[in-house]
Amino acid sequence: MNDTTDRDPGPGPGPDRDPEHDGAPADVAHRITERRERLGITEDSLARQAAMAPRYLHHLLEAGPTFDPGGFVRIAAALGMSREELLTGRRDAPPGQGGPGPRPRLLSLTEAECWDMVGTHGVGRIGLPVRPGPAVYPVNYVVDRASFAYRTGPRVGTAPQEGAEVSFQVDHIDEYLGRGWSVLAVGTAHYVNDQEETRHLDGLPGAAPWAGGDRPCWVRIRPAEITGRRLVTG
Repeated sequence: MNDTTDRDPGPGPGPDRDPEHDGAPADVAHRITERRERLGITEDSLARQAAMAPRYLHHLLEAGPTFDPGGFVRIAAALGMSREELLTGRRDAPPGQGGPGPRPRLLSLTEAECWDMVGTHGVGRIGLPVRPGPAVYPVNYVVDRASFAYRTGPRVGTAPQEGAEVSFQVDHIDEYLGRGWSVLAVGTAHYVNDQEETRHLDGLPGAAPWAGGDRPCWVRIRPAEITGRRLVTG
């Protein structure tokens, strides 16, 4: 183990480094603390595993990743994280990590704006009335003649009862600006049995099921009501 308590920090980031791609010191320190506590290790133990003195670890957390890039690589390795995950967070993290934007407000969307937001296809969530309680599943959908349609199989969770009352939600979040929108449709689910209609849906953009497998059934939801809200800031 190298004791770096009194080491010279040396120069800052080299010419091939871009400090703007590194996280803010407070954000990086928070991720380190959160991960360390989740793993159940002390700060002194983390310092030892990262080959540095505890006092130097404190200094690194205050100075930020541009001060000693190699030191943060060792910290990331000790925590079982990649350098990118340590500095900028998980790329596959759920939305909403950035927090709200300045002066947020919720505005209602018209029906026309709702259809414009959901576009021609994408990924939404189907809410089914099953026991012991409602179940919500992500599905990729297509929009066809003022209705949502998605593919499923005969014995999978996304297969509703014929005529079931369901909900369908599509949303989007802009992490950087703290803005977003959400559209909620409520209606009845019906299976598409007409072969010509099935071929029509098969040919639409976004029709291939992301989940793969044998999903030969099309379910169409024609909303009895569609509402939406837009989150704006500033």
